[in-house]
Amino acid sequence: MGDSSKNVDVEQLIAYSDDLVRVLKDKRDINSFTQCLEHSKSLRSSCDSDFNQLQSSLQDYQKKIDVCKKKTEEAKSEVAADAEIDLLQKELEVEIEKENLLMDELRRINNEINDLELQSIPIQERRQALKKLEQDEMRAERMLSLYASVTNIIPNLDDQSKISGHIVDREKKVVERFEFDLTKIDPVDACNGIWKMISS
Repeated sequence: MGDSSKNVDVEQLIAYSDDLVRVLKDKRDINSFTQCLEHSKSLRSSCDSDFNQLQSSLQDYQKKIDVCKKKTEEAKSEVAADAEIDLLQKELEVEIEKENLLMDELRRINNEINDLELQSIPIQERRQALKKLEQDEMRAERMLSLYASVTNIIPNLDDQSKISGHIVDREKKVVERFEFDLTKIDPVDACNGIWKMISS
């Protein structure tokens, strides 16, 4: 059958070629992944900004609360009038209420950030899957190149109903087209025909 280095599994070559075509044609996963990643970045940035702003406001209110407490203590120690103590107490209660509202808002933002972090896990998984697809694509390209180099046959993968392609003779600088219609010829005969082309 010729020399053993030219023994190539044509069905495996065609299967690799089919997989490569499907990978190269399907861009939806890449676009979906890119949009999801951009949305996640934007949402994360917005949440971080709100979080920092609320933390700053919380610190300001804490300072005001501390000032009110100090005034209250001073008022008590100086035996201030009951009306002034009541006023200070009301101010303190208002500031405490504001602090509670801010704490609730802070908890809500923390929950959003946690949700974002949970959403980033599938994004990372998709990124890894995309990287694997790219590696598989490169591997398939190398395999196709290797098969073409060994067999001098470049397959045409556009029409799945027939086996076709070109035979390249680099020495003679000749390119011949071949085609086997699988509706008119037995696959075994097509395979034998390809082997004859490879070994000739």
